[in-house]
Order: sequence, then C-alpha cells, then structure tokens
Amino acid sequence: MKLLAIRRLWRILRVTIRYRLDDLLFALPLPWRLRILQWLLPWRWLPRRQNNFTRGEALRLALEDLGPVFIKFGQILSTRRDLLPPDIADEMAKLQDQVPPFSSTQSMQLIEEQLGAPIAEVFQTFSSTPLASASIAQVHAAQLKSGEDVVVKVIRPGLKPIIAQDLAWLFLLASIAERASPEARRLRPKDVVSDYEKTIYDELDLLREAANTSQLRRNFADSPLIYVPQIYWQWSRPKVLVMERIYGIPVTDMAALIDQGTDLKKLAERGVEIFFTQVFRDSFFHADMHPGNIFVSTHTPWDPQYIAIDCGIIGSLTPEDQDYLARNLLAFFKRDYRKVAQLHIDSGWVPSDTRINEFEAAIRTVCEPIFERPLKEISFGHLLLHLFQTARRFNMEVQPQLVLLQKTLLNIEGLGRQLYPDLDLWSTAQPYLERWMRERYMPKHVLSHLQQQFEKLPHLANMARDSIEKFNTKSVQPEKSQRWINQLLGAALLVGGAQLGLALDLSAWPAWLMLTAGLCLVIRR
Repeated sequence: MKLLAIRRLWRILRVTIRYRLDDLLFALPLPWRLRILQWLLPWRWLPRRQNNFTRGEALRLALEDLGPVFIKFGQILSTRRDLLPPDIADEMAKLQDQVPPFSSTQSMQLIEEQLGAPIAEVFQTFSSTPLASASIAQVHAAQLKSGEDVVVKVIRPGLKPIIAQDLAWLFLLASIAERASPEARRLRPKDVVSDYEKTIYDELDLLREAANTSQLRRNFADSPLIYVPQIYWQWSRPKVLVMERIYGIPVTDMAALIDQGTDLKKLAERGVEIFFTQVFRDSFFHADMHPGNIFVSTHTPWDPQYIAIDCGIIGSLTPEDQDYLARNLLAFFKRDYRKVAQLHIDSGWVPSDTRINEFEAAIRTVCEPIFERPLKEISFGHLLLHLFQTARRFNMEVQPQLVLLQKTLLNIEGLGRQLYPDLDLWSTAQPYLERWMRERYMPKHVLSHLQQQFEKLPHLANMARDSIEKFNTKSVQPEKSQRWINQLLGAALLVGGAQLGLALDLSAWPAWLMLTAGLCLVIRR
C-alpha cells in the first residue's frame, strides 16, 4: 500500500511541475514558512516550458491528468462560483461532462462483453461517438429494438488500479497527519478517506447506481419537482447501464433557460425543497448533484421541473441524525445559540464535558455578525466554515456520516445562487423544516415510532431468554427466570419510553404509556 502511495505521489509531483501548479498555490496569501519553502523547491530553478495555458486551463488539465479522484474534486469546486475566480470556475465546469473520452472501439467491446450479445442485436441504432464523458464513465446514445430512446453508460477501463493508488496516497497522508498533529486526529482524516473509498468504489458498480435511480424515481413518482429517468434492467450489468434518454437543458445553460422563459427564482427554490425532501422525508438523497448531473425540463418553464441523472452516490441519515440536524438548523434560524450548543453536546458531536456557556458564547460570536446582514447575502457554506473553525477550540470531531450531506448542501447552495443570486436559502428551508418537525408530533408518526419500539421487544426478549437459559444451567428456578424476563422487558420499555419522551417531549401520551408499562413489569413480584 505504501509503495503504491509513493509511486502516486511521484506522479502528482510530475503533474504539478508540468503545469506549474505551484505558481497557483504560492499566489495565495500563505504563512511566511511556506513562502520560504517556495524557494527551496528544486524545480523552481528549472527553465520554464513555454505554454499558452491560462491558470484555469492548467488546473483543469492537471486534474484530468491525475484521474477520477481529482476530477471529482474539480467537479465539487465547479459548484462554488462564489469561492472561485470566474476564469477558474469556467474551466472547472468543463470537468462535469467534458472529460476526454476513451476509445469508442474499446467502449463498444466492453458493452458487448457485458451484454453477452453484439450491439446490433440489442439496439436498433447506436452512436459510437460518446454523448458525454465524465470521470468514471462515458455514455452513448442508442435506440432499443422496441423503439425507446436510451443512453448506454459504460465504465472506463482500468480505473481500479488508478483509484487504488490515489487512495493509498490519501491513506498515507492521513496517517502521517494523525501521527503528527492532535488537530488532525480530531478531524479523523482516515475515517473521511475510508468513507470516500467506499463511495468511489460504489460508483464503479452500475447495478448499484441503477437500484439507486429506481428508488429515487419511486420517491418522486409524479412529482412536479423532479423527474428521474427509467432503468432498463434487462440490459443493465455491473459495468453497463441502459436507461431512458432525457431531453432537457443543462442547468448551467443560463441563456437557454432565459430564452424559454424559465422562472429562475422558483427553480432555485425548488432545488432547496428537493434537497430537504430527500434528506428529511426519505433519508435518501442524491449526493453528487454537481451541474453536470442536473437538467431542466423544457416543458412548463413557468413551473420548472428538474431532471436528475447519475445516482451513483446516495447518502442517508439515521433518525437520530435527522432529528439533531433539523433541530440545529431551526435553532440557527431563530438564533437560539444555547440550544445549538446543547444539541451539539447531546448528540456527542462535542465532548460531554464541554462548558455549555463558553460554547454558546463562541457560537454567538461567530453567528451574530453574519446574521446582521440580509438573509439573501448569507452563505450557508461560509457559516459552516466559520463554525468549523470555532468548534476546533472545543474538540469537535468531524462526523463522517454528515460529510456527504455537507458537500451536497454546499453544491445546492452554489447552484441555487448561480440560478438566482438573490436566493434566500434560509427562508426557503425554514418553513419546510418547521413543517417536518410538526409532522413528527402527529399521531400517525407517534404511533409508527411506538410500533418500532415495540418491534424491538421480541428481539430483546429472545436475547434475555438465551441469557437466562445459560443461567438456568446453574439451577435457577423457572419462576425466577420468568421474573428476570419481566424485568428485562420492563427495562426495555422504560428505555424506549424515555427515548420517545425525549423525542416528543414528556407530555406525549405514548411515552407515558411505555414508561408506565415498563415500571409495572420492573416492580412486579
């Protein structure tokens, strides 16, 4: 693993030298120690190769040269035009679907190998020229024998060794950072790299993407917000995916959107609504929503609808994460910094011995100057960065389960501001979150939660019986065993009732019902 990392690091250094990316790095306002390092780099004294690349072109070509892991990084950057100079942002946007394609002959050969049949037997027509090409795969336009227009997605050959080398380098770098710095250990870089490793390898399995696409399509069936194309399962394989061809306008083609009279304000707000619906209603969200994966329907531009493709990366949250996240956001909206601090402690995101008064004061110091500006000028991305810097003082750890969510939210905000610069993310999101929290108190949801708690009881009872049967081998009387079972079931009810009470406030009757039943079983003789 370390040998792969060293080889890859040498490759990265060669690309850095070739495109003189060190010039971009040292053009930033850096500490004086790094300024000294600038003049110690041996290649700084080599004669420069003449080229006509702009800084944006040099960065884009370098990322393309380094492969899919780095291209993904460029795609994320492309959504943050508020953080990048325009010339670099324009070049990063080309990484969304303009990555150089691989050989069409090789592509067709891979498709035939996966389908186990010649292309002419499966498709009425097939375009050998790629329709689009990205970091992991490229797509070809085709038509099935039954007449449906489709696209055929095929994985790039030879990706796994390149990804393995990149990940080996990242793991080595993360290990060094954790050993060298307590601050780095708090950020848990190895866990973050592990999470990214799983994500990128999942993208290499197109059947997983097909399943994700089908689920997302069901979640938004007949929805005016978003359309998800149909999967043709009979022709889908691990390295080949056949799905319905969509016809829409790329979300970044502002001229075309304006020409068709698209309501850009509504379009931007619907993007925010889609995100929160996926996160809180479904706990199943598209986590790769860079502009290359998003189109806008040409139908009803006054009531615009998104079209989403490429569902290779999907994120989800536990009910506990959903609850803490919603409460945190609502507390931010209301500037209830005490509650934000308490929620961070309750959720374990900061140590339990954190002084809540000090943490609250630190959060207030960061947030108040920001909230004094008009809401439409507040960047949620910038707020997260400021809070992250503040939380370092309180040993807040990076939460791997929230990394995808944070990245997706930043993408949504960047895209929304690009469509409609006056987008007020806060006022768009707040009504949705308040409605979601109210629904959690409705009888239907309460009973569903109560049912889930009761469904756990047989499992707990079985575990208890197994333990007691082992205990019975030591001559424990049957009636005493039954009493142990009752007490364990009672304890489970008490725990479940307490959890439900914390989620719904102790005034909720289901919580009291569980607590009463549990207490009766525990004290029963």
